[in-house]
Amino acid sequence: MKPLPLTLAGTLTRIFLRDRQAIFFSLFFPIIFMVVFGFVGSQEQEPIALGIVNHAPGGVSDDLIDLLDANPLFQVTVGEEPALRESLISGDTTLVLIVPAEFQETDRGVEMQLLVDAAQVQELNLIMPVLEQSLLSVERQLRNSEPLFRLNVEDVRARSQRYLDFLIPGLLAFTLMQVSIAGSGFNIVEYRRKGILKRLFVTPLQPRDFITAIVMSRITLCILQIAVLLGIAVLFLDVRILGSYLALFTVIFCGAIIFLCIGFLLGSLAKTQQSIQAIGNLVIFPQIFLSGIFYPIDSLPGFLQPVASLLPLSFVANALREIANNGASLLDIPLNFLGIAVWMIISFVAATRYFVWKEVAA
Repeated sequence: MKPLPLTLAGTLTRIFLRDRQAIFFSLFFPIIFMVVFGFVGSQEQEPIALGIVNHAPGGVSDDLIDLLDANPLFQVTVGEEPALRESLISGDTTLVLIVPAEFQETDRGVEMQLLVDAAQVQELNLIMPVLEQSLLSVERQLRNSEPLFRLNVEDVRARSQRYLDFLIPGLLAFTLMQVSIAGSGFNIVEYRRKGILKRLFVTPLQPRDFITAIVMSRITLCILQIAVLLGIAVLFLDVRILGSYLALFTVIFCGAIIFLCIGFLLGSLAKTQQSIQAIGNLVIFPQIFLSGIFYPIDSLPGFLQPVASLLPLSFVANALREIANNGASLLDIPLNFLGIAVWMIISFVAATRYFVWKEVAA
């Protein structure tokens, strides 16, 4: 004879599988996110339209123009200043570099003028180092001098350079949280409203047995849904998982326990479907923006970072990202795994302690 939680888990799984609409939409939106970001990330960077007004035609200025033209970051156009100014105003040109007549003189420094539209000023942080490096190269060639040293950069860790690769682990963690909380909290309120929990209350079934059964059922469905999303990311969006899939799904399994138990707790606090939606949003939305799903936690204001780092979604997302992007094992992420373990204990104890069988909203 099967244990009671296992038998109940099978029954609950069959009930959940009948709600195919909810399963579809829980997959639909994350897939749309992945496809959109995958399409955007696959587009090649358009070269920056750089106009050059050359008032000093000749060897040195021609060398400068050749160096800039050879750089794939720029699309160089040489022309007259009035025409290039109009092109800059109309948006066809991003920058205009004016090379003065004194540029041929090598015994003193020369000031060059750079015209830029105010709307493009944020790009200067990327463009200026390239321009300055090109000018330094011309100066070394002119003076027949070698640079003092060369810097040989070796990347010892195969980190992903695409935003999509950064996004996917966070998106998996977000989907896991959303599906788990919705699948436990909303169902608990509905079971209570229909009187199902009230009838179960008169049976020998204990809250821990019921919660264990529904956790087992929902974990199975959550893992299947996450596996589908991960398969789409790997097969169709060329996302690389550098770490072990076993470690990845271990974190997913533990994360599902956390968010399912949080859902049970919210379902015990709420008495109607409207209230569970409101309470669920209070828990879900702050974590979406604070837990490093779409951007690193380090980019948050300093006073928010300690709080954000302690959120359950932060531990799950960081662990998934370390495994997927950096090839980490579970032993390489002790702090994240410890945080996940602590949240598993806290959420399970809170869910079983405050679980409500009978209360129904009037």
